[in-house]
Formats: sequence, structure tokens, C-alpha cells
Amino acid sequence: MAVEAGEPDDRYDVVNYTPHPANVTRARRRVARLVADWGHPEAAGDTALLASELITNAVRHGCLRDRLFRVELFLRSGPAGGCLRIAVSDPKGERRPLPRSDPGPHAESGRGLHIIGALATRWGVADRSVGKTVWAELDTGRAVPSRSGSGPEALT
Repeated sequence: MAVEAGEPDDRYDVVNYTPHPANVTRARRRVARLVADWGHPEAAGDTALLASELITNAVRHGCLRDRLFRVELFLRSGPAGGCLRIAVSDPKGERRPLPRSDPGPHAESGRGLHIIGALATRWGVADRSVGKTVWAELDTGRAVPSRSGSGPEALT
């Protein structure tokens, strides 16, 4: 399901970050806060975990020095419920994410895509003219509550 902001109750946020490990925490906290502020506090933890895994992969495997990565968060409403999408874009399109077959019980890494696959309703990779976007979605299961404001300031 392609998610695009545009309906009256849709929400959207985008921030560019430098490829520094401290920005994983900053972005994760921002995502959790926005999801709760947008009326889905029950999904804030899962969305934050998805963001953390996607962003960590971008910082470790997809970033280049002095090139930013982008974190986008979408909330789309619908008659039967909503969909949250976290999308992380980085400049290395040739480094496609592939789940490891079995990272082993003592491995310190290699479980991120397994976590994403188990937690997300859907996930995937989209090519960009420079780089790639790795995204994950969660169905919220209920309609998005109407927001009181409108305009760009309501999206930040």
C-alpha cells in the first residue's frame, strides 16, 4: 500500500539527520512522540522499534560520510482504519537489505530485518535516483481521529 499524505486526516513528518549513532536515538524518540501525538499511543513503541532498526541499518550500512539520511513518518487514515509508515532513505542504493539466514544465538547483530519482518504488517525497499528507501508499515486498525488544526504547521 503506497502511503501518500493528502487526505484531510493524514499526517506527515520528515527530518534529515547526519549519520551519527546518536541520531538513531533522536529519530526514534521523535517517531514515538509523533505517533502518540497523532492519536496512536498504542503503536508508538512498535513504530519506535521499527524506526530504530531501519535507522541503525542506514547508519551502519547505507550512509556515506557527510551525506544525510532521511526519516519520514506517514499516518494515513481510511474508512476501516489507518496505516503508519516509517521510511528511511540513505545514499547507498547498491547496499540492499537482506535478512541473514540465521544470525545464531550469540551474534551481536543480524536480527534487525527479522524483527522488522515479525513486527511490521509490510516492509520493503524502493530505489531512488540516488540511494534507496527502506520502509515498514503498521496497520493501526482504527480510523485516525480528526485533527483540530490544518496547514503545514499541523504536520510537524
